[in-house]
Amino acid sequence: MSDKKMTSSRRHHLKSLMLQIAAKWILEEKKENEAAKKAYMAESCPAPNKSGDQAALMETCKKLAALIDRVDEERYDLHAKVGKADKEIEDLKIKVVDLAGVKKPALKRVRMSADAMLKALLGSKHTVNMDLRANLKQVKKEVKEESVEAGDWRKNIEDKADRKKMFETS
Repeated sequence: MSDKKMTSSRRHHLKSLMLQIAAKWILEEKKENEAAKKAYMAESCPAPNKSGDQAALMETCKKLAALIDRVDEERYDLHAKVGKADKEIEDLKIKVVDLAGVKKPALKRVRMSADAMLKALLGSKHTVNMDLRANLKQVKKEVKEESVEAGDWRKNIEDKADRKKMFETS
């Protein structure tokens, strides 16, 4: 085409033509599907012969029951195949994820205190204090004061000698 731009009316006209053609194709496809269904039903399930005596009708009922059983078996088999295929697909998806590996996102530095983070996570109802020292009991230290006077050491020795004499005399 030329370098000239298409006008909006021309573009709208072409778009409507394309939609009309697509609508015709969809209608044709629906008609083909209906014809295929009718042909399959005519082939698989012929119209029952309602005329005849009771024995013929019983035979027809038995044939229909056998057809229903066969169709149910096929449906069950197909259902089992689909289930097996779905399970296999899930297993393969898991294997693909395992092979590719899970990429961990780069962690960003958050400038928030632990108290503010817990408050944001738990909401304003829960007040959690990360100051663990505040929860501890206060224990007073007992200071043992032994008043040891630095006195004359000789006097102390003499007192001990007196005690020794007490034990010796008794």
